[in-house]
Amino acid sequence: QRLVTSVLDCDKPVIGAINGTAAGGGMHLALACDIVVMSENAKIVPVFVRRGIAPDAGGPYLLTRLIGPQRAKQLYFFGDDLPAATAYEWGLATHLVPAGEALATANALAERLASGPTRAIAVTKRLVNTALDVDRGTALNDEAWGQELVMTTEDAQEGVRAFVERRETAFKGW
Repeated sequence: QRLVTSVLDCDKPVIGAINGTAAGGGMHLALACDIVVMSENAKIVPVFVRRGIAPDAGGPYLLTRLIGPQRAKQLYFFGDDLPAATAYEWGLATHLVPAGEALATANALAERLASGPTRAIAVTKRLVNTALDVDRGTALNDEAWGQELVMTTEDAQEGVRAFVERRETAFKGW
């Protein structure tokens, strides 16, 4: 649970790359990632029932929120392999790439995120991660807090300048 929680609570986006099989705890670690890149020949395997054990590491909490209770039960009750194409269709993977290209794609996405407004991305991650656990009023208050926090950053000022000057942004992560 600590590993999955640390991925969820990390200020930085966490990208998972699955080139082969993500089974059991590896599956749950992938579910905790903000971006999941899967090779077309990869699969997710909820192996727990095959071993006579219950899922752990925050998996039921995450999987149910990602695909709904009926599909989560189906996966956990039967333990069948979930191919990459189905994982992508169900929203468990954000990118589906040719075999062997998951890591390269994940690295390209990481570079893109690192060149963005990192404080705004961190606040956005927090807002999205808590959205299903709070009421509307709390969510709106959290948004106001996030706006106040990031509007004073150099990156926000750069974003406004770039818009006015009709040019690409040059964020620095501040």
